[in-house]
Amino acid sequence: MPRTFARATPLLAALALAVGLAGCNKKDKEDPDANVVATVNGEVLSRADFEQELGRELASSANESGQHTPEDVEPYKRALLETLISRMVLLQEARTHNVTVSPEEVDRGVLRLSSDYPAGNFNDVLAQGQLSMAELKAREAARLTIEKLFTNHVYTRVAVTEEELRAYYAAHETEFSEPEQVRAAQIVVKGIDDARKVQAQLKSGKKFADLARKYSLSADAKVGGDLGFFPRGQMPPAFDQVVFYLSPGQVSDVVETEYGYHLFRVLEKKSGRKLEFTEVREQVETKLLAQRRAEAQETYEKELRTKAQVWVNEATLQAIRGRPATQAAAKQ
Repeated sequence: MPRTFARATPLLAALALAVGLAGCNKKDKEDPDANVVATVNGEVLSRADFEQELGRELASSANESGQHTPEDVEPYKRALLETLISRMVLLQEARTHNVTVSPEEVDRGVLRLSSDYPAGNFNDVLAQGQLSMAELKAREAARLTIEKLFTNHVYTRVAVTEEELRAYYAAHETEFSEPEQVRAAQIVVKGIDDARKVQAQLKSGKKFADLARKYSLSADAKVGGDLGFFPRGQMPPAFDQVVFYLSPGQVSDVVETEYGYHLFRVLEKKSGRKLEFTEVREQVETKLLAQRRAEAQETYEKELRTKAQVWVNEATLQAIRGRPATQAAAKQ
């Protein structure tokens, strides 16, 4: 989807992907109206809508004083203007192709957004962003419309051949490899004396898994301390510094970490290897298709923007100071 603002909150960034612009009408460029920020193919972006969006964006990135200097506001204004113009162009193109979304699709989209927040917190987030549920649904409808436009009229033109897949695989071999892995088990106890006692029992012939079930304080004790396979970097550094240098069947000396005192036993090892094309073909296709679709989308947007008749009212834009929107919009 099109770009959003890096410093926006996750929810508000998602909402900023599509803007429902109310009260659109025609505007004569030769008679600038102070209430108009820009027109796109004759469709108006009003000052009221722009200031409301800017206020929300600035509120989500305010400093400790809650204030922004004019110098702070300027890049926000320009970035927001570009985003809103792009959205207007895309929504206009969607209307040209009769691309629409159903109320059910919108409801599902809103539900996905709300599911990222604990129960009750979602309405608080909307209130903080001074956004009503009706506005949220309008924005989600616009976002889904643009998404469907890309799916139906851009991505369908993108395809990759078998030769291209193999060429991509050959050029990115390091991405399609399996690192060295080790399967190890552990026993972790609270004190060094406890660790030495367990170590003595191991030397006397007791089984590592049985002792892990009996003494280990970690959750994996119930499976004999088995940590499964893992590559370097997945476990704490102290683990890697020991287990990758033991042979299968070997038990380590006592190892101290922030979790306690450990004894490790290496169960199996897997050498690193290059994955064959047949093993990763689907993964390669997914990567290459995503890359091609992103390129096609960028080209499509540039073409639409080049053809669009865009006029910006610089006087009005300069007059906007970026005061946060004050209307509470958390009404259901």
